[in-house]
Amino acid sequence: MTLDIIRNALGWCTLINFGVLLAWLLLITLARDWVYDLHRRWFKLSTEALNTIHYAGMGLFKLGIWLFNLVPYLALRLVG
Repeated sequence: MTLDIIRNALGWCTLINFGVLLAWLLLITLARDWVYDLHRRWFKLSTEALNTIHYAGMGLFKLGIWLFNLVPYLALRLVG
């Protein structure tokens, strides 16, 4: 496996993961009631708790994208 293949894979992973993050954000903002009703069927949580969980989850997911996809991609772009 060459550096070019790894670099391309990390680039695509970064774009796909940011797309998933954007879809998550759009679901939370545009279909808020549907998402909350879906979660309330499974868990007994308040609206504030669900907001906190989703906000923290999106933050952790974004941090993971930066650490495991974007930074290695940029490092390999600088090396090769």
